[in-house]
Amino acid sequence: MLNGIRVIEIEGLGPGPFAAMMLADLGADVITIHRKGKSGQVTADGSILDRGKRSIVLDLKDPEDIATAKKLISTADALIEGFRPGVMERLGLGPADCHAENPALVFGRMTGWGQTGPRAETAGHDLNYIATSGALHYASAPGSPPITPATLVGDIGGGALYLVVGLLSGILNAKTTGKGTVVDAAIVDGSAHMMTLLMAIRQTGMLSMDRGQSLLDGPHWSRTYTCADGGYVSVQCLEPQFYAIFLEKLGLSHDPEFQRQHDAKLWTKLTARLEDIFLAEPRLHWADLFDGTDACVAPVLSPYEAMHAPHMQARHVWQTHDGNMQPAPAPRFGGQVGKINTACTRGEHTAEILVELAE
Repeated sequence: MLNGIRVIEIEGLGPGPFAAMMLADLGADVITIHRKGKSGQVTADGSILDRGKRSIVLDLKDPEDIATAKKLISTADALIEGFRPGVMERLGLGPADCHAENPALVFGRMTGWGQTGPRAETAGHDLNYIATSGALHYASAPGSPPITPATLVGDIGGGALYLVVGLLSGILNAKTTGKGTVVDAAIVDGSAHMMTLLMAIRQTGMLSMDRGQSLLDGPHWSRTYTCADGGYVSVQCLEPQFYAIFLEKLGLSHDPEFQRQHDAKLWTKLTARLEDIFLAEPRLHWADLFDGTDACVAPVLSPYEAMHAPHMQARHVWQTHDGNMQPAPAPRFGGQVGKINTACTRGEHTAEILVELAE
């Protein structure tokens, strides 16, 4: 889908490389400027985050290598960098410098706090950004500290994916106007924007600022339960017809308390009752019981278990490529499973790229 689009990635951490990988998955020619020397190495050589990319090694403190970087950037549709505000400017590779060489360039900036604001120049990580944005507030069960899967909500959801959307929007605009732009992709912005669906629920009166009191984070029918073998199952049968199937499979269809699905005063009590029920049998029992039904119950799988789950196998989601377990590209086009490309090694294409620049 992105054949003919060139993206230059300045080696960085987490969300920037992921965004560049996603663009490479979609067919863009992504060239990563890796740092010289192992001391500057951010990811493992041949990292799966570098799949489908080409690599050139440059020292961005060397004037000759800076000149090479500028020449390379002049050939690109977009650039990705993830330094703190001001670093690219000090290197002579800020937006003004790059737009002087390439006015149509879409300059993508990936940070946690953004380019402006009191915290813009301070350190932080995924959990700090989503804590500040409000996105962490509803994570985990009431009474336990909020926690989310590492990097998914902030670095990837609120960061990398918003950077990809911003870059593609900027590229489309540049194709018609000839003018580039600067994309300020901040994890605090993106993860807050991801809260819009919950804020829409608040308009109906079903979202409380107190954890455990809202439509999706309080009820007994919207949580995970521990099984006899220490495994877990997820339950989220929101709609009444699905909730009815859930009760029927558990033999609770005629229980007067369970029939009061939306009575918040009963949620704590009914959660405790379901905890006892699910603790009575191993995860496989519950997976088999609800398999093929619309009860909206699914076992909680590790990535390795997911790789061997029938649905995931049927869609070829998790694969082993070059000896590494990794997910197939997403989304899909025309119903076809995207090809997983081999990861580049650091500096693998340096000579090739320098020849291209000299032509």
